[in-house]
Amino acid sequence: MNPYRNGEPAFLFKTLADPTRLRLLNLLACGDTCVCELTDTLRVVQPKVSRHLAHLKRAGLVEARREGKWMHYRWARHGDPLVRHVLTGLHEWMAKDDGMNFERRRRNKVCCEISRRKPKRTKTK
Repeated sequence: MNPYRNGEPAFLFKTLADPTRLRLLNLLACGDTCVCELTDTLRVVQPKVSRHLAHLKRAGLVEARREGKWMHYRWARHGDPLVRHVLTGLHEWMAKDDGMNFERRRRNKVCCEISRRKPKRTKTK
C-alpha cells in the first residue's frame, strides 16, 4: 500500500499540517484507541474526529479495526522510509511537548471512564 496518495510527499505533509490530526496521532501513539476515547479526550464531536481519521487512513498513517459497534485506530506500520522517518521525528516531538503529554494523560483518565460505560461482552452457550 502506498502510504500517501499518488506517492506525493506533499499529501503526507498536508495531512500532518492539521492540528486536529496531529492531536489524534498523538493519542494513537499510546496504542489501539477507540473513537469514543478520542472524542471524549479531545472534546471534539464524533463526525469531525471520524473525518480526520479517514484522512489519516487515506494517507496510510493509521489502521482501523471494528470491534462490535466500536472502531479502534492505531498508527500504521510503514515500509516507506520517508514516512517512517517523519513519524519517528513526530513521535519524539510529541513525547517532549507539554500540550501533547497533557492530552495523553487526559486520554488515560477518559479511557478508564469509558471502559466502565461500555457493556461487557458475555459469552452465550
